[in-house]
Amino acid sequence: MIQSKSDDEQLHLKVVFFCSDRGNEPVREWLKSLPLEEKRIIGEDIKTVQFGWPLGMPIVRKLEIGLWEVRSRLPDQIARILFTIKGNKMVLLHGFFKKSEKTPTSDLNLARQRLMQLQGEK
Repeated sequence: MIQSKSDDEQLHLKVVFFCSDRGNEPVREWLKSLPLEEKRIIGEDIKTVQFGWPLGMPIVRKLEIGLWEVRSRLPDQIARILFTIKGNKMVLLHGFFKKSEKTPTSDLNLARQRLMQLQGEK
């Protein structure tokens, strides 16, 4: 009899939300504000990363050292979730809707700032 691995054994990364000093989880709050269908699509893309890490295009693109984006195509727009890897965790740093070819500097800087905060933790 062939035994299949449990979901936990196949899972490469756990997903956690970046938490600010004030206890806010900006990506979780952003996701909660979205329509159900958009949440479902983004959730499936995140799950693909969890189970398939490491991944590349078209789902994941490396932006710079320690920073990647999950690329989600929604019915009427494009969403991005910027994340980092810390041990066996995928830390979701920032989520936004992409309106131009290039990732906006303000969104990238916000993710970098949150990444620096994470790196400062012991």
